[in-house]
Amino acid sequence: MRKMNVLATAAAALLASAVPAHAAEGGAPVFPLGVMDFGAGQLPPPSEVGTVGVRVASYRAKELRDNDGNVSAVKPDLAVDTIGFAFIKMTDISLGDFKYGFGAVLPFLKASLDLAIPTPFGDVNLSGKNSAQGDLQIIPAILQWNPAPGWYTNAQLVVQLPSGSYDQARLINAGANHWSVAPNVAFTYIGSSGFEVSSNIQLNVHGKNKDTNYRSGLEYQHEFALGQHVGPWTLGAAGYYLQQLTDDKSPTLTTGNRARVVGLGPAVSFFELGSGLPLVWAHVYKEFDARNRSQGTHGTIRAAWTF
Repeated sequence: MRKMNVLATAAAALLASAVPAHAAEGGAPVFPLGVMDFGAGQLPPPSEVGTVGVRVASYRAKELRDNDGNVSAVKPDLAVDTIGFAFIKMTDISLGDFKYGFGAVLPFLKASLDLAIPTPFGDVNLSGKNSAQGDLQIIPAILQWNPAPGWYTNAQLVVQLPSGSYDQARLINAGANHWSVAPNVAFTYIGSSGFEVSSNIQLNVHGKNKDTNYRSGLEYQHEFALGQHVGPWTLGAAGYYLQQLTDDKSPTLTTGNRARVVGLGPAVSFFELGSGLPLVWAHVYKEFDARNRSQGTHGTIRAAWTF
């Protein structure tokens, strides 16, 4: 999902100068939102092969929000469908009280964007599509520990490589064309009544896009879930909060362009020990309180198998 006001700014510059221009930067958030909900602090046990996961997500937005949260005059029609494949290998290696693991995530995206830009002479329409591999995420270090009964905690270091499809001339891209690093820490607490609180807190640090000289600012990304365990089911609500902490940097950027958004909605997960069925999560989020980005709806289904 892209910070669409950057695209609108580029399009406005095109109209003002009457010369060819590009949607110079997809911008942040580069890391997907709404990945974690129930069980965020829990990790699979060590196994012979490891744990394989798949995530299918869909995002739709038909409005942009400006720096004050007002609806932009530029009208978008944004659709991003993603399927991601994940691998996590927890080991028997101990570092004090911590168990060590590693992993990787490879996404594939189908993205399309239409923009209707108002002018005194009528709307100017821009369109773009890209269906391709996204940026590979490497997780070289996962540390897991359980500080007390009912508490599950882990910390990870995620490195995202500029390996996805990118073309500066496109309006929207599957890849960001820059590296990013995201340290994160997650926890899950399940009380004796079966009530669960889970959370994942992450900082996103982005490198510079060498083709556009654009660098997105530091981001705080927080995902959370509250729910009740009922047999193999967990039912409740979940969401995310993204706040950009520092300004974007670009030779042509005159404002800080800091993004913000909140997403909330229902969430459910299923896991029956010994059944042979995968662990499954699903949620749907409605976004609000957005700044400097699109505001829409987001749905995700995840499944995981341990071998």
